[in-house]
Amino acid sequence: MGCSGDTVIRTPNLDALAARGVVFDNSYCASPICVPSRASMLTGQHPYRNRVWTNSQILSSGIPTFAHAFGAAGYRPVQIGRMHFNGPDQLHGFTERFIGDHSPNHLGSDEVDHGGLKGTQGPNRVSLELSGHGLNAYQVHDEKVAARTVEFLDEYANSNANDAPFCLSVGFMLPHQPFVATKEDFDSYRGKVPPPKNPMAFKEETHPYLKWWKSHAGLEDVTDEEVERCRTAYYGLVTRLDALLGDIFGALERHGLLDDTLIIYTADHGEQIGEKGLWWKQTFYEDAVKVPAIVSWPARLPQGVHIDRVTSQLDLNATMLDAAGAPALPSSVGRSLLPLISDPAFAGWHDIAFSEYCTEPGDPAHSDGDRIWQNRMVREGDWKLIYYHGMPSQLFNLADDPDEMNDLIDAPEHAGVAQRLTGMVLDDWDPEWVDAQIREQSADLGVMIPWAEKTTPADTVRWQLNPEWDYLDDPQVP
Repeated sequence: MGCSGDTVIRTPNLDALAARGVVFDNSYCASPICVPSRASMLTGQHPYRNRVWTNSQILSSGIPTFAHAFGAAGYRPVQIGRMHFNGPDQLHGFTERFIGDHSPNHLGSDEVDHGGLKGTQGPNRVSLELSGHGLNAYQVHDEKVAARTVEFLDEYANSNANDAPFCLSVGFMLPHQPFVATKEDFDSYRGKVPPPKNPMAFKEETHPYLKWWKSHAGLEDVTDEEVERCRTAYYGLVTRLDALLGDIFGALERHGLLDDTLIIYTADHGEQIGEKGLWWKQTFYEDAVKVPAIVSWPARLPQGVHIDRVTSQLDLNATMLDAAGAPALPSSVGRSLLPLISDPAFAGWHDIAFSEYCTEPGDPAHSDGDRIWQNRMVREGDWKLIYYHGMPSQLFNLADDPDEMNDLIDAPEHAGVAQRLTGMVLDDWDPEWVDAQIREQSADLGVMIPWAEKTTPADTVRWQLNPEWDYLDDPQVP
């Protein structure tokens, strides 16, 4: 985003939102992968608490979400667009849902057809090969999400019952890969996007887990042309998302709702886009695990403020409930950011955030046969420790080394810091227990997935992706 210092990107609507609100510059997702990150944002719980670690797992309907809390406070909780729920409960506290996800409600009921971009939606080398300009079906989805959101706001403003407050959650896909933007958006950045700051060739990778991941994902020999195409398309997708957000902010302003509507903008994970020779998410480097976090409410909160304290998505959950007078979630560990907004130097704030990334057996995209990974990160103050179960940890000082190029895990002078942070990671998190829980859930899916394959249960909420909306232009203009 421009408001976060990128001098090439064009994000006028997000920049304007930041000018109307507070930007948290060190906000972290609870997991650098979609479903567990979203489950944590909804519940205010870490993945090991709500037991959602992977994209195949199902959030228990017995766990209350911020949608339940808003509903309990008299708000109308509505969801439009992406949420990535698995299983029969496609609401989790929302009372209405429109557009929905493009994926099936039940794992195994069918496979999404991405047409000419097959495989590019996952962490696969093909997503780098099939990149450039054309059409990305996720953009079609997001255009419909934005239009339905504007329609909802128009209906609300023109309704006789518009004195009842709403809680509207709007989920977009962009700028998730495929790295394919329209030719107009692609051309607007052609030749302007810089290369990765720290590309790191495969032969330079030293950490055993990351070496495995790069090899497993086919990242040994990514070409300069692929890097440039993907990064150019990614910038185009970000600007397209910004334009759609502008439609929504414009509708709020048109109806006189902009100043007195609490708006929180965030994401479920980041994107490496070639930094350190990595792509997609799935790591604890800043590019993948740090997420945008803008809190805007001009009628009540300061404007044009940046806060660099360490915060988490879980804190955003607690903040919106606190600000709206909704009941706190009993098992949430999120902390309201309102005291920090009032005083960025607030001494009572602990600058800490955790994130987890775990995999499941038999997942060809993320695991290696029956072997699964249990990884966890803690950032406290300037320090970040990344724990890989069964492998060496990594330790970075982000004040001295913001690009995370100097691993200090073996530095004798920092042994005390490493020991203390490792203790924090393992204090309430047992990787062997996590392994057992994930394997138990995977065994359950061994029945649930064939059930869905054979019975083809109906989708209660779904947006039908048309494979004809996924393609690259032919030819690609060089």
